[in-house]
Amino acid sequence: MPASVWTGYLTFGLISMPVRLFSGARSTRVSFHMLHRNDNTRVKQQLYCPADNRVVERSEIVKGYEYSKGVYVVIEPDEIKKIEPRTAKAIEILEFVKAGEIDPVYFDSSYYLLPEEAGRRPYALLAKALRDSEYVAIAKLAMHNREYTVFLRPYEKGIMLHTMYYKEELSRIEQLAPPNLEVPNIEVKEAELKVAQQLIAALEAKFEPEKYHDTFEENLKELIKAKLEGMEVTEVEKPSRPAPVADLMAALKQSLAEMETEKKPARRIAKAEEESRIHVVGAKPQPPATNKTKKKRVA
Repeated sequence: MPASVWTGYLTFGLISMPVRLFSGARSTRVSFHMLHRNDNTRVKQQLYCPADNRVVERSEIVKGYEYSKGVYVVIEPDEIKKIEPRTAKAIEILEFVKAGEIDPVYFDSSYYLLPEEAGRRPYALLAKALRDSEYVAIAKLAMHNREYTVFLRPYEKGIMLHTMYYKEELSRIEQLAPPNLEVPNIEVKEAELKVAQQLIAALEAKFEPEKYHDTFEENLKELIKAKLEGMEVTEVEKPSRPAPVADLMAALKQSLAEMETEKKPARRIAKAEEESRIHVVGAKPQPPATNKTKKKRVA
């Protein structure tokens, strides 16, 4: 069973229940080690102190805040522990809002909120109340040296907790776009809008996350397998830079015609993934070269 990332209490009015948080998602990406090119030996990252001219152990490390150039105030772990807010051990529901009022731009990470044995009944009550009312709960939670605003929503048979960014953490598009990329203030033509809406309707589908795959990840696995077998892979053809659209209405109508020919968006998904996939090529597989005096290396 995976380890919980937080344990404490969830409070709802005068009701309190012991709960645990578990990561709602985990990465399954291919991971690489850093190797020395000459002999395929894994390299190590070390903490080096230039003043003492030596490698230091992690036990010798403390946190420091630079309040002036090269001058730090040192913060010890027990000092951080002292200033943890109450939300480090208790998630207190502050208010309830309609789920549709929360802009997805605020979403950060997702966690499963599960009850301990003593909290199963009030947990089930809260989950059903949220599901029936179509509200989500807003609360505060402190973990990993940070206090989050979080919202709780019913999910499957339980409750999902999402940490959120604070408003001041969000970037404004006006702050990011250079002058030549500013969001245009252009009046949209009704005829163009109508065709664009038809194009949207032609691509309408039910959200089914199992339809989507990480083609890059699949290509990495195929590349590794091919190198182990002494084979090669084809190069993915990258799209050329598209020409500016001279006639927007004509482009919309042509796009709509193509969508109506393909009928189902699922075909577009499969086609897009196929165009990005690599394929193994080459003659009879040859075993990768090895050196008995060194670790196995695949060129």
